[in-house]
Amino acid sequence: MLVAGKTVGEIEAGLCVLLGVARGDGQADAERLAARVAQLRIFENDEGRFDRSLLDVGGEALVVSQFTLIADTAKGNRPSFGEAAEPEVAERLYHDFCAALSGFGIPVETGVFGARMRVEITNDGPVTIVLG
Repeated sequence: MLVAGKTVGEIEAGLCVLLGVARGDGQADAERLAARVAQLRIFENDEGRFDRSLLDVGGEALVVSQFTLIADTAKGNRPSFGEAAEPEVAERLYHDFCAALSGFGIPVETGVFGARMRVEITNDGPVTIVLG
């Protein structure tokens, strides 16, 4: 992940987590979501079945703050971000999520909250999942 041309976060095998924080989200939500990310069985076992978690494969996590995930596109052609958490709250919960994920022993890399970032990923497989 690049900010102003400088690498600020980088991982090898693991997950790129795009994290959106909505109004009403709290620390318990951050901790619950981190546990789900750590334990979600989305990596293939030797038979090709999704049966291994980030913990099982010893993977890393690149966590990117992404308020645009909270966009409401129900009306018109311009998304509304009114349901995204205020930046101060979102940043605190972003860090709470990262700390909780790290608490599972998962190496966590981050970007710079609120910065314009260039994120490059290699998607090794067909898995993209939305968790709530």
